[in-house]
Amino acid sequence: MEKHIMGIPSVDLADFLSGDPARKSKFVEALGAAYSDIGFVALKNHLLSEELVQHLYKEVQAFFSLDEAKKRAYEIKGLAGQRGYVSFGKEHAKDSNAGDLKEFWHFGQVVEGDDPIKSEYPENVIVNELPEFNEVGIKAYKKLEETGKEMLRAIALFLGIDENYFDEKIKHGNSILRPIHYPPITSEPKSAVRAGQHEDINLITLLIGASADGLQVLNKQNEWVAVTALPDHIVVNVGDMLQRLTNNKLKSTTHRVVNPPREQWGTSRFSIPFFLHPRSEMRLDCLPSCLEAGETPDYEPISAGEYLEERLIEIGLLKK
Repeated sequence: MEKHIMGIPSVDLADFLSGDPARKSKFVEALGAAYSDIGFVALKNHLLSEELVQHLYKEVQAFFSLDEAKKRAYEIKGLAGQRGYVSFGKEHAKDSNAGDLKEFWHFGQVVEGDDPIKSEYPENVIVNELPEFNEVGIKAYKKLEETGKEMLRAIALFLGIDENYFDEKIKHGNSILRPIHYPPITSEPKSAVRAGQHEDINLITLLIGASADGLQVLNKQNEWVAVTALPDHIVVNVGDMLQRLTNNKLKSTTHRVVNPPREQWGTSRFSIPFFLHPRSEMRLDCLPSCLEAGETPDYEPISAGEYLEERLIEIGLLKK
């Protein structure tokens, strides 16, 4: 396992997919060690092409360059921000009332076939001004979903459960692709940062490299460590759902996006995380393989759908 230049471990998905048992086992152990320690890895040889990433960033930057009135036309009431546009300052960290200094877009699941779960999901919002925006967004969504499926297979092996344990649980899951724009800072921020310290809600998050520095993770020594993805890597971290499922064996690490130095306040920052969620009916009750003899779970039984609703209320996207 290589060390990422900014302090988080780097793993190579080609090892897991190689067909070589030794390389596959090495990947599983390296991933498990990283997720037990800091909860983050940099992933090489993921399933997104560089061409697709560049096309996605081009479309995302074009969308956020639209004037305010045009963007707000895509902010749909009643969706709890789960599709379309969410305007500046609407979301906040769960223990903060200060809105994060960001605006973002949500692409959601496209259900193929006659899976009844389709009725649970709103349709994706179409951007009329940008004919390629939705097409490239959904294409990237599917590639990140495929990458996440392989990561969860490796996690399952590390946990001592069936390699395909997560496959049906994430098929047509409630995952979200979130292009984020952190606009230039034009005045002294009162208390907010670009994204307040938080843990992700979902199973795992796959982050396409941001256009500027700012991401920091909190290590076991209670120190903030800066993370900047290498050009050919994405960053993949554990979310709270996986932490609950494993009774804290895998770590959902606190992270944040800090404001740049004052001399860089005039610059924008873009990042594109993919929040991999399971189907709403998946149980997050602790896996028996993650409990020692006589040990009791740290968390109450709950479904993924129930847990997501709780957290959306906490971060201000869903009203009680």
